[in-house]
Amino acid sequence: MKITQAEYIKSVYHIHDLPKDDLPQVAFAGRSNVGKSSLLNALLQRRKLAHVSATPGKTQCLNFYRINNAFYFVDLPGYGYARAAKTLIHAWQGLIETYLQTAANLRLLISLIDLRHDPSPLDRELWGWLMERQQPFVVVGTKADKLSSRQIHTQWQRYKQMQGIVREHPLIPFSVRDGRGKNELWKVIEAVLR
Repeated sequence: MKITQAEYIKSVYHIHDLPKDDLPQVAFAGRSNVGKSSLLNALLQRRKLAHVSATPGKTQCLNFYRINNAFYFVDLPGYGYARAAKTLIHAWQGLIETYLQTAANLRLLISLIDLRHDPSPLDRELWGWLMERQQPFVVVGTKADKLSSRQIHTQWQRYKQMQGIVREHPLIPFSVRDGRGKNELWKVIEAVLR
């Protein structure tokens, strides 16, 4: 996809502050240190549109980016490593869950995992929740440049056995460093936006 415009629109801390237009939305979810911001910047060919933090768990809201004035990317708060009060963590989780349950314009959720590790219980819980609700999603394995093709295939087979993920939910190995997976992920995003 040719990116002619990509801009940060707003941060949403309360569900009633979601954008009021009808543009489709593609959301990104994953652990706090999985590389969501780096992946967003790589997809959009921007260096610093999505802020990459040295401290995991900094995103505490839904960040909306309008792309080509045609759709949104939505960066969800990371889960797992946030060093914050439990009440704040529960508030983020409530915001994410409410968004996923009520966002009428959500077309696809991109679940990011670090290919070097097994999915966390929270990753598996998210996948089960999405499958139960028949919400379209794709799993993107970050840091693919750190593993061989054989290791990536072995990890994906393990994930599918652990979660019962079916063929409709592919794995896209992705590397910000060498660009692997970028075209494949754009094809999936373009297909759901048509």
